[in-house]
Amino acid sequence: MKVLSLKEPYASLIKEKKKLIETRSFKTNYRGELYIHASINKSKIGSNLLELVENLDLNCGYIICRCNLVDCIYMTEEYVNNMKKNNYQEYICGEYKVGRYAWILEDVEEIQPIRAKGNLNIWNYYNEFDVLDLMQDIKDGWLDKNNHKHFLDNDLFLDNYMLQTPQEVLKNEVGVCWDQVELERYLLKNNDWNIKTYFIVHYDDICPTHTFLTFKKNSNYYWLEHAWEKFRGIHEYSSLNELLNDVKSKFIEFELKSNYQTNKLIIYEYKKPKYHISVAEFYKHCENGDVVNLVD
Repeated sequence: MKVLSLKEPYASLIKEKKKLIETRSFKTNYRGELYIHASINKSKIGSNLLELVENLDLNCGYIICRCNLVDCIYMTEEYVNNMKKNNYQEYICGEYKVGRYAWILEDVEEIQPIRAKGNLNIWNYYNEFDVLDLMQDIKDGWLDKNNHKHFLDNDLFLDNYMLQTPQEVLKNEVGVCWDQVELERYLLKNNDWNIKTYFIVHYDDICPTHTFLTFKKNSNYYWLEHAWEKFRGIHEYSSLNELLNDVKSKFIEFELKSNYQTNKLIIYEYKKPKYHISVAEFYKHCENGDVVNLVD
């Protein structure tokens, strides 16, 4: 969904249909459905707005309504004077100056609030189901340093793999779990969830690995999986420890089988890596993260 962040009380004034024009210093060519997000930080309320915001419930940090953005009007001196004279309520709810733009909103509807971080300009919000839908055409494979696609984990991988950017994964429609987790991280960046990423590795001759993303939503924990086709989907748990133990047991059963040795398996929590790094650099990045100690 397309979202626009405003400081309170202006977001809630739109939700209550007391403000139907958003004033900006720049124009937009976008037209269509737009969701309004109340930023975490509030704006100072001027004395001329006190009556309008009286008894108004503010919703900092939430997407609170949807509307349609139908026009973007350049402010001339005539337009500004007309607003001040004939639509004073809108005039005091925005910044009307020659050279600015009036974004015209219609069909405002309140929605069940969605917690989100927010961003500048018009930004995209994706929930976990949106992410899986966007990733449905991405195949298991990798990109080499010459931007050639490979769909098999062949001998070239160790020396030629390159970690893609999220945009490259979407464009190329190919990526191993390392790439796909970075796309998931990118798509979920505006969610106010406790998002974490993990690297599980078994240090043997083959050194099998898997990366995966988790998040906490309300009081539950979720494992979002796309790359591991056998477990593709969204899995819910009551605790992070339960989640990580489940991924570990599945990794042992389906990836390691009889090769599993307790002292050779480690799970690291890792942060966002640099893009276009090699296999060795990706390992080093993950190994610089925090080792996870699980309770059985």
